[in-house]
Amino acid sequence: MPTQKANAVWEGTLKSGKGVMKYGDVTGPFTFASRFEHGEGTNPEELIGAAHAGCYSMFLSALLSEKGLVPTISTQAKVHLGDDDGPKITLIELESEVSADGLEESLLQELGSLAKQKCPVSRLVTGAEVTLQLTLV
Repeated sequence: MPTQKANAVWEGTLKSGKGVMKYGDVTGPFTFASRFEHGEGTNPEELIGAAHAGCYSMFLSALLSEKGLVPTISTQAKVHLGDDDGPKITLIELESEVSADGLEESLLQELGSLAKQKCPVSRLVTGAEVTLQLTLV
């Protein structure tokens, strides 16, 4: 498997500085305000949320595909940053809506739970609580 790359540059002090994160063709500016307040730009936690939502959706798709289903999966990740002995991701809430002809609720819940446990980003963030709300649409 390939090694993926991303980078970031930060200039200045924590509160008055600014940075840019780059991954693939995407560039995301970030600041103290975009991370700890409600300023414009992105932050590392949003990127982790996007990665988790994408990883979960792809893993669930693989599991459903093995059952002969062709799913459409839309997943949102809400990443909570707490302050237990310093900033820490404490909770990631995954909310996923799934549709596929022939998909039954029981199979969705079974495979959805497995995807939450097994996707690589879920395995990475084991220090945080990860919850899942899964809806068949």
